[in-house]
Amino acid sequence: MVFPSENKAAFRRRKEEKMKKWIRMAALPAAGAALLGMLLTGCSGTDAGAEQESALQNSTETESTAESGTGTETEDFGPQAYLNGINVADYVTLGNYKGVEVSVDAAVVTDEYMDSYIDYVLQSNMIKTEITDRPVQEGDIVNIDYEGKIDGVAFDGGTAQGYDLTIGSGSFIDGFEDGLIGAEKGETRDIQVTFPEDYHGTEVAGKDAVFTVTVNSISVETLPELTDEFVQGLDVGASTVEEYRQYVYDLLMEQEQENRDANAEVAVLEAVMADSTLQDPPEDMTDRYYSRLIDNMTYYASMYGYDLETFLTLQGSSEDAVRESAVEAGKEILTMQAIAEAEGLEVTDEELDAEIEENAQSMGYDDAEEYRAALDVEGYREYMMSEKVLDFLMENAVVTEVQPESEQSAEPAETAQTEETAQTEETQTAEAEETQTAETQGAETEGTQAAEIESAQD
Repeated sequence: MVFPSENKAAFRRRKEEKMKKWIRMAALPAAGAALLGMLLTGCSGTDAGAEQESALQNSTETESTAESGTGTETEDFGPQAYLNGINVADYVTLGNYKGVEVSVDAAVVTDEYMDSYIDYVLQSNMIKTEITDRPVQEGDIVNIDYEGKIDGVAFDGGTAQGYDLTIGSGSFIDGFEDGLIGAEKGETRDIQVTFPEDYHGTEVAGKDAVFTVTVNSISVETLPELTDEFVQGLDVGASTVEEYRQYVYDLLMEQEQENRDANAEVAVLEAVMADSTLQDPPEDMTDRYYSRLIDNMTYYASMYGYDLETFLTLQGSSEDAVRESAVEAGKEILTMQAIAEAEGLEVTDEELDAEIEENAQSMGYDDAEEYRAALDVEGYREYMMSEKVLDFLMENAVVTEVQPESEQSAEPAETAQTEETAQTEETQTAEAEETQTAETQGAETEGTQAAEIESAQD
């Protein structure tokens, strides 16, 4: 279960988060939202803040603060790569797109969900106590220095200082952690291990090694109690447990409401497309989307030490599936452009310039020109158009909220289904428009030293 971060410094404006929504509608099977956020704009990275509560976000949601290195130049994919080179009428015959009726699950925060979040926060703030009166045992956290050698020669990645290892975690290869059980603080001992034949480090796979390990300290962790004092230490504006529970409810409800809104947009656009006659987009446009996806996924794969093929396999996908996703993304943007043309929803140069100027600093750039240079500007214009169209569709849609039957909300809520028109939808999102959205920085990798001896998970 993934929870939003409570680091106020890491919040981003909600309108920036909305930039990611429409491309998620393609239901791309090959990558998560973090890989897709900059597909339209051609920008590879976004800002991310340090978390107040560590490990509150799954590391797959990490977005780098730096450019990925895939380049900022706009590639020439051909004359029909962008909407400005396409006669949309050749690819889209619109059906009904006003008054579309869809049903979505209502935003609900259950007591169970709240308790799970609070338990996770407690586990993220374990109390660490140093042990001085006994040797290492299962479950202890040991701080160690180690050096690994094969045939008496140290190998790359086999040495580290001040590494925290939980005994019994299975983080290191078989025999390493067990070899530390019974060691005293300050003790140095040699541990003999054998790397698996299929170990990811081919230079050491199948070989015997000896690690010389010094135990610097022994510690245990205990779960803190949820008290007023603990709550005050979180620095989230709550002074009592009761206030904190309300804070958690509000935090989770905001997330659930955003999910509900995004699901409504997906459902409405899907209904519009289902009632339209669509042709596959031009090959140039498909190539453009495919290239963006592959570039982004290659970068993120490298962040986690994978090549693209392995990364796609772990995602249960393939390059062919990415290609299919690029085709679907093209159909979506063509459909939205057709609506834009029918309704006169134009993005002017002045609007584009103002948007880039407004977002440059919050996206981590010194000025608007630097941000513009990192963007696929025409793609950014298409994104802005898609936002206008989505707003128009939602203003003219009828959204029925379906209350879950089996879940008990943490706060009283109406159980009847409600139908919403444009005015209702706008009212619900008006206040949230300026609400910042949590973006967290995923857990940093432990470094090449640890990587050489940790158990391969794949």
